[in-house]
Amino acid sequence: MSNILEARSMNKKVELVKNHELHILKDVNLEIEEGEFVSVMGPSGSGKSTLLYNVSGMDRMTSGSVKFKGSEISTLKEEELAKIRLSHMGFIFQDINLLKNLSLIDNVMFPALVSKDADKDAVHQKAKKLLEMIDIEKLADHNITQASGGQLQRVAICRALINDPDIIFGDEPTGALDSKASGEVMSILAEINKQGTTIMIVTHDAKVAAKTERVLFMVDGDIVAQKKMRKYDEQDRDIKVREEILMKWLVENGF
Repeated sequence: MSNILEARSMNKKVELVKNHELHILKDVNLEIEEGEFVSVMGPSGSGKSTLLYNVSGMDRMTSGSVKFKGSEISTLKEEELAKIRLSHMGFIFQDINLLKNLSLIDNVMFPALVSKDADKDAVHQKAKKLLEMIDIEKLADHNITQASGGQLQRVAICRALINDPDIIFGDEPTGALDSKASGEVMSILAEINKQGTTIMIVTHDAKVAAKTERVLFMVDGDIVAQKKMRKYDEQDRDIKVREEILMKWLVENGF
């Protein structure tokens, strides 16, 4: 299996005041294989979200290299990066960021309609199928005030999938949800991953991370440990065992 994402000697520094820098990422090396489901955990301030933003090209690292599908992206111009993010990457955030003046299905369609050559009818049909896939097609014409947090996060997943991304990045995608909605969202992501889409998420929740197949643990701006697990299947009856094993490992690493 080839790597879809590779980072080498990645550093991120931010100048707080004159002559004083905050070193957020420190010579980070990372490889993610095509089809993997990876989660990133660590204490608050360890650099988890910064890592995700920098490997996805949403932020500019201070030094280092990031290759996406074998091509260097860290040196690309912002316009070129934006095209890659739009066409090959999907994003899900804790703050769902749906547009208030659009219906739910229009929010799903929006990234695909950015292209001037987009076929609106074809995009509409695809968005409808995505909403059907996650069982909220009946809410398609509703606005965002007429749906629950869990339903809105499902819409955000559909939005992330509308352009058939090679990889989905999630920054605390279940962070604002209750345990039931969180479990439902993770089940959807696990199924998407099972179909071949690579997923990388940041999370503080061991129950969420236990449904991924590799957990990276960050401390003070670097990946200090990783835990490999077999790919999760909804038919598994050992989720509690997975959670217990992961929690023990996290505690051993100072979580």
